[in-house]
Amino acid sequence: MISLMRNRVLALVVTAYMIGFIASPAWAAMIPSKGSSGNTAQNAQLEQDISTVQLALENKLVQEKLRAYGLSAEEVKAKLSGMSPSQIHLLAQASDDVLAGGDGLGAVIAVLIIIILVIIILKLLDHDIIIKMTLEDTHTPADALIG
Repeated sequence: MISLMRNRVLALVVTAYMIGFIASPAWAAMIPSKGSSGNTAQNAQLEQDISTVQLALENKLVQEKLRAYGLSAEEVKAKLSGMSPSQIHLLAQASDDVLAGGDGLGAVIAVLIIIILVIIILKLLDHDIIIKMTLEDTHTPADALIG
């Protein structure tokens, strides 16, 4: 009886081993090549990030803020050269927000151009531009008591 039990336990252990370890699924993943193609893509991204940061550093508002913090242009260049590529990428992403906002001068010029174009189009269509300001009864309560 014990030998029969040993055979069943042994068979169960061998079966579990075969199912669990030998027939386990294979794991695969893409391995980047060590050729120059992967390196050039990273170098191109790094160069693009550096140019974005330098463009943001040329902005007048950014230069004024850096001067307010007591940083000179040489100190900024030294800090930039000591950054890792991931830090430069993070700074470039933040610089995109600065460059997108601008100083507002472009928006003011665009609004003025649109207003001038609307006025010109209305004049060409022989429409008059009339601005009326109506003043309602401007009596104050004190005036009502007197008069």
